Parts: sequence; C-alpha cells; structure tokens
Amino acid sequence: MVQLSTKLYSFEEYLTYDDGTDNKYELVNGELKLMPTASGFHALILVLLYDILKAEIDRIKQQWKVMPGTVGVRTAKNKSRIPDLVILSEDQCQEIREMSTAVLETPPLLAVEIVSPNNADDDYRYKRSEYAVREITEYWIIDPEAKKVSILLLVSGFYEVKEFTEEQEIKSSLFPKLELTVKQIFQV
Repeated sequence: MVQLSTKLYSFEEYLTYDDGTDNKYELVNGELKLMPTASGFHALILVLLYDILKAEIDRIKQQWKVMPGTVGVRTAKNKSRIPDLVILSEDQCQEIREMSTAVLETPPLLAVEIVSPNNADDDYRYKRSEYAVREITEYWIIDPEAKKVSILLLVSGFYEVKEFTEEQEIKSSLFPKLELTVKQIFQV
C-alpha cells in the first residue's frame, strides 16, 4: 500500500475526504493509504467469489448481501479498512443505505482479502489483528502467489487458522455446505 501523506486525519475527516479522483483510501493510524489498483487476476478472483457467495446466500435463503470492495470497516479510532469483499447482515444493509460513506461500525459477517503482490503483511498480520479486535468472526485470506486459502475463525478473541490448497474444499463456518476448492479459485 502506498502512503499518501503525512497529514493525520480524524475518522470524521476520512469519511468526508474527496480528492476528486476515483482512488480508494484506507485510514491507518490517521494516515490515508492509497489502495493499489487490482491486477486482472485479482479482479477475476473477486468476481468468482462474489458470484459463488451470492449464489450460496440465495441457496440458503438469507437476506445477506455480498459487497465487493465498496464497504469499509472501522477497525479502531483512526483506522478503517476496505476488504476486497464483505458479507453484510440484513441490518447492515439497512444501515449503509443511510450513510454518505459506507463504513461499518459493526463487524461484517465475513471479510475476504485477496493478497496483492509485495503486500502480504497487510493481510496476514495487520488486518488480521485489526479484524480480530473488531470481532469479525470469519476472515478469508486468498493468496494467489502461494496458491492457498486461509480461513480464520475467531475463538476467544484470537483467530484460529486453517489453510487449504489445491483440491481441498474450503471449510467455512458461515457457509458450511459451500462446495469450493482452492483449485477452482485459482483457475479463473
């Protein structure tokens, strides 16, 4: 992630920040961090996951919504992250309808991050800690370089990790009947 400036922003200033571009920024300890543009492979994985999770939500007849990279999650006083994908509850969908900037104050049902090249620490370390503190009960890390998927489940305030590779079927607590292998994700 590229550091934009050394000016520190409050969370309220972040919510109203507009530099006149389509750039997306995360707020990390008061600093704006420009989010890198996704690679084509990253974008294809995101669309695949969106389609599969939307179909699974429809199949289990929930009123949840899949939101790809458009909804932020406040993770601390002066921190806000924009996961590649989140699953929102019905209440959260109502909540964001009335927001001028879609940043949740409550944990989404699921956060998914697709690891960008040269930026793995953000997803494996920093966001992991922030999402645990925010009490996001399920967090997926999709790693195209390592060709693995890590499913992190929150247990007593800490994430327990299960890693999946190749032909292994991903095991999700939110979607227990999901039929998706790691290989399917990386064959897009």
